[in-house]
Amino acid sequence: MTKKEKKTGGAEAIILAGGSGSRMGGDKQYLPLAGRPMIERTVEVFTSSGLFSRIILALSPENLKKYGPAWEKAGVAAVTAGATRTESLRNSFRLVSPGAELVAVHDGARPLVDGPLIRSCLEKAAEAGASVPAVPLKDTVKRVAAGGKNFESTPDRSALMAVQTPQCYRRDVLERLLGRAAAGKDYSDESQVLEQLGIKAAVVPSSYRNIKITTPEDVIIAEAFMKDEKTITSRTRAQVARAGFGYDIHRLVEGRPLILGGIKIEHTKGLLGHSDGDVVLHSVCDALLGSISAGEIGVYYPPTDLTLMGISSVVIAEKTLEVLASKKARIINVDVTILAEEPKLKPHYENIRNSVAKILKLDIADVSIKAKSREGLGDIGHGEAIVCYAVASVLK
Repeated sequence: MTKKEKKTGGAEAIILAGGSGSRMGGDKQYLPLAGRPMIERTVEVFTSSGLFSRIILALSPENLKKYGPAWEKAGVAAVTAGATRTESLRNSFRLVSPGAELVAVHDGARPLVDGPLIRSCLEKAAEAGASVPAVPLKDTVKRVAAGGKNFESTPDRSALMAVQTPQCYRRDVLERLLGRAAAGKDYSDESQVLEQLGIKAAVVPSSYRNIKITTPEDVIIAEAFMKDEKTITSRTRAQVARAGFGYDIHRLVEGRPLILGGIKIEHTKGLLGHSDGDVVLHSVCDALLGSISAGEIGVYYPPTDLTLMGISSVVIAEKTLEVLASKKARIINVDVTILAEEPKLKPHYENIRNSVAKILKLDIADVSIKAKSREGLGDIGHGEAIVCYAVASVLK
């Protein structure tokens, strides 16, 4: 991980990631770049820079529903992107703190931006009111005649630059810019509205490495930059899928509630244990901890600790999620098999799935619950115990 930059007072960042990615043939914001979703790399540069008191991320409605809760938990404010870039910026700006002095606006599809460039842009914006990073054009530029069949003229390349992001503004300047921007009109670059306000943005020399990923070829170029500059480090190394296995068994006894997957199931018996005896959550937590080589739940909640008697297994699951977050691991899915002769659990599948999904902050499609009997064999077959097996996969 790169060394954190010193924080500039009152700076907040808006990252626009609501594009459809039509030229990529799919959702480019979550396109894998060297093994990790591109948007995660982009956001991480801003969060690790130490320059911002708040990060605001504009996502498409679909991605906001799917990933928004995880971003919020990570400390990143998520907002619905609009139909246009300008509308997305307006939606995001509503979340900017009234006391923020500076606001950086960045493309989610520019994951190779770095801390020093962001700092330079903020410093120039503080002086001039606005700043835009840019690089000199390398190719000759031609003006095309109407219809696009012929070239008309050749502008002086020395007076032209290709602009990038983050484009940074004093808060009042960005507010004026959004007020002037025509309703319903899309701007490929919001800084062009500055010209209508008579404000000249400061030029911040940038790098050709800070490319915007819009085509499949750009992915190849970006990954080549990352390898060439040896930036696939602990911060940017590719995540890999890992699997863990969990197992738990508890005896069925009278006088105890039957808790499975965090919900109470009506039955004449319940599971005996130091906690509430929830074999489903216990096996799932052990599988998750095993996937990142972080031990098992007894390490964190030892059965010898009498102060934990009767603890809810939901608390154990929340602790497991904290351990996963500390290891920067993200759950992909869990698959659970319960062995029980009684009660019959098929009618409870969906309730247990919904509960486990809610506890683990997953989509229900990422949770599988099923039950088998032992056909009258052994302790389980005689209705004296319930066993649960779980497999979990994570990205780490």
